Amino acid sequence: MGRLQGKIALVTGGSRGIGEAVVIRLAEEGAHVAINFTSDSSRDKAEAVRKQAEALGVRAMTVQADVGSKSEVLSMFDAVERELGPVEILVNNAGVAPFESFLKIKEETWDRTYNTNVKSIFLCSQRAASSMIERRYGKIVNVLSTASLVVTSPVIPHYQSSKAAAHMLTKGMAIELGPYNINVNAVGPSTVDTDMCTDFLAAPGMREKEMNANPMKRLGTARQIGDAVVFLASDEAMQVNGHLLMVDGGLTVKAAQPDDQLER
Repeated sequence: MGRLQGKIALVTGGSRGIGEAVVIRLAEEGAHVAINFTSDSSRDKAEAVRKQAEALGVRAMTVQADVGSKSEVLSMFDAVERELGPVEILVNNAGVAPFESFLKIKEETWDRTYNTNVKSIFLCSQRAASSMIERRYGKIVNVLSTASLVVTSPVIPHYQSSKAAAHMLTKGMAIELGPYNINVNAVGPSTVDTDMCTDFLAAPGMREKEMNANPMKRLGTARQIGDAVVFLASDEAMQVNGHLLMVDGGLTVKAAQPDDQLER
């Protein structure tokens, strides 16, 4: 029997990349899964993920919604509750990382980044918590980033500040919702080789630079993030609350040095 047998889970941005891996890991552990996608262009990918999940013997559904819109979030949860039941595990995975330097960031880019990376966590978690409180049980896991803790690039300050804000939101929710037996935690991936990073990693020498900068000398995988989410969503993590679990190979615990002595 899986660690999440029979639980109802909703994964935002679940049609590809880390979201897809999270959906599959939840399904492998026995959870019934709702796969959120935003645009019509992602519908086929979401349906493909649904079929993968159902092949593992669980119930699954797809649901389209802009998770930065309150009305669409409310409709999404209503649809999931009708088809699968009350959400017991919410994974706030939806995120964007458009590359623009500070002096060139457009207001629309800023707003889109914060709507997707921060506001969606607020809206989805608030709605999920309302039913979790009634049931005195719930798991909320936010997919954040190494950028929640450190500056990872000079051309995504809007992304970094949004992930830092989401980190503090995770802590605040954990304190308020903890008395209702709701755990709120987060995972912090370093660079993961998914389609979201395809263009970034395709730049000459970038993949090698990313790997060499990591203490493990490799990139993370989407499945590794899924493994961390499963742990935080399981009863094994009942006393873990308000925690940001870094899945980054140790990247954020070592300061960059101009002349590293480790290999001497």
